[in-house]
Parts: sequence; structure tokens; C-alpha cells
Amino acid sequence: MEILQTSENALSHSSVTAVINAPFEKVNIADWLLNLPDAEYQRCSTQHIGAAISTTFDGEPVSLNVETIGDALMVQHYVATVYRPDYCRMLSVSDSITKNGRTKVQVLWELKASKIDDNTTLYTNEIHATATPEMFEYMKEHGIELASAAASRQAASDAHNHEETPNFAKSIENKALTGKYNQPF
Repeated sequence: MEILQTSENALSHSSVTAVINAPFEKVNIADWLLNLPDAEYQRCSTQHIGAAISTTFDGEPVSLNVETIGDALMVQHYVATVYRPDYCRMLSVSDSITKNGRTKVQVLWELKASKIDDNTTLYTNEIHATATPEMFEYMKEHGIELASAAASRQAASDAHNHEETPNFAKSIENKALTGKYNQPF
């Protein structure tokens, strides 16, 4: 069940945009994301370790992503709750592994495309991280205040998002124009 983000549980919120030099009608974020090869995911950020596509027991698409965010190794289990050419809403209860141990964080990842003009599309990569009850226990055990955890996560998430978003946009652009991954950025 999704945890709604509030000021009492928010860890981070980052939204970064980039221009896709392809017509909006040719952009298909769902097709790009739900067929994304591991190597293409890895080349979109120095912090990306691996990715794969799977399904839930109910057949919903899942994007499995392994990456580092700050000092945490993150194993994301993104279930596609909405997946359209112009919008994907991916929700994960992610494993966060640090030197202090392992916990869970909810991550909402939204990928959006909107038309700028006949030849360009705006891509928005938006990420919300929310503390889970398990994470609150973890923070209590380690004497970590929410404000401190949120400040660290916000800085790390925003830096990560600023690196990956232009590369995601270029990869989506390449897929829209050539139908292929592994094209020059």
C-alpha cells in the first residue's frame, strides 16, 4: 500500500527536466522504460549498477534498478502503476543498504513527456523518497533524526537526478528517432 508523502515522512523530492529533440508523437516513455537494456541503464549514470524488467504476480510490469544514491546501495523494485507513452508512474518499496545496515524506503518515480512544439518534447524526471515504518525504526535505532536523513537524501537524490535526467532524455530521443538503444549521447 502506498504511503502518501507528508512533511512528517518526506526524505526527498527532486524534479529535473531536459529537452528531447524528437516530436512528442514519436516519444514513448513506457516502451523505452519497460524494454530498457541493462547496459543502456548503466550508461545513463555513473551510479547505475544494473537494471532488469520483470512482473508482479498479477502481471504488472516491474523495473528492477540497482544504483547508489549518496552512500546507500539502493535496490529498487518499481511497479508500473501507470504506463503510457507520455507518462509512467513507478512505485517501489526499495531496499536501502548502508554501512549501518539495511532498511526500506518508498520511492515514487514519475517520468513525463509534454509537447513543446512540433519537433521537441520536454522530459521531466521526478523522484519522491518517503520514509517507511521500517525506516523510522532504523533511524531510531541509529539515533538519526528525520531532518538529518532528509537533508542527506535530498542532496544525494538531486545530484543523482541531475546526472541521469539529460542522459535518459537522450536515450528516449534516440529510441524515438531510430528505434534503438546504444546510440551516441
